[in-house]
Amino acid sequence: MPEVAKIQTLRDIRLLAGLSEGSLRYLTDVLVRRVYPAGALIVVEGEPCEAVYFILNGHVEVYRMSSQGRQQVLARLGPGQAFNTVPLFRSEPTNHASVVAITDVTVYAALKDDFLYVLRLCPDLALAILQDFAERLAHFADLAADLALRPVRTRLVRFLLQQADGSAVTQKWTQDEMAAHLGTVRDMIGRSLRALSDEKLIRLDRGRIVLLDRAALEAEAQS
Repeated sequence: MPEVAKIQTLRDIRLLAGLSEGSLRYLTDVLVRRVYPAGALIVVEGEPCEAVYFILNGHVEVYRMSSQGRQQVLARLGPGQAFNTVPLFRSEPTNHASVVAITDVTVYAALKDDFLYVLRLCPDLALAILQDFAERLAHFADLAADLALRPVRTRLVRFLLQQADGSAVTQKWTQDEMAAHLGTVRDMIGRSLRALSDEKLIRLDRGRIVLLDRAALEAEAQS
């Protein structure tokens, strides 16, 4: 890809959109295009950090796994977002989470040492990384508060409202997937869904979840 076209592609990445032309030119020298099929494990928790990634197309899921095999999803990321930036700066640069492609994914990857070299040359990139860290910290603070302070049912209601397109959650989520996102187990999700259905707040309709009383659900989500 010509350098001008590559620079324009980088401007579509939120983290890099405000960088100077010079900083983007430095980045074009170290970024390599990679393609991963759906299901590919891109980053493995606990392994040495090798690279930072910027998503061009597709979606990934960031998660951690307990020693008992229970999964906690930390984030779903899509085009214009970055991942694996934090391990670059740890005293022991190992990956703090795993990242899996949930669709076919195209990324730009920069090897750890190459990216750190560019970072030292480009203060606007360093500032962008710090702003990204602040947003991630706020996200994880909210996640920790959610897990510690809200019961499973309330977390599930909030999740359904976030995922709903109008009056229905059209994307098919398995109970295992919802449990991984909400830091619980499948049985708790099943019981909560049945209770919401019995109370006529939702309807389970062939893989879809229909929100029957959005106002009541929103009130519960704020509790």
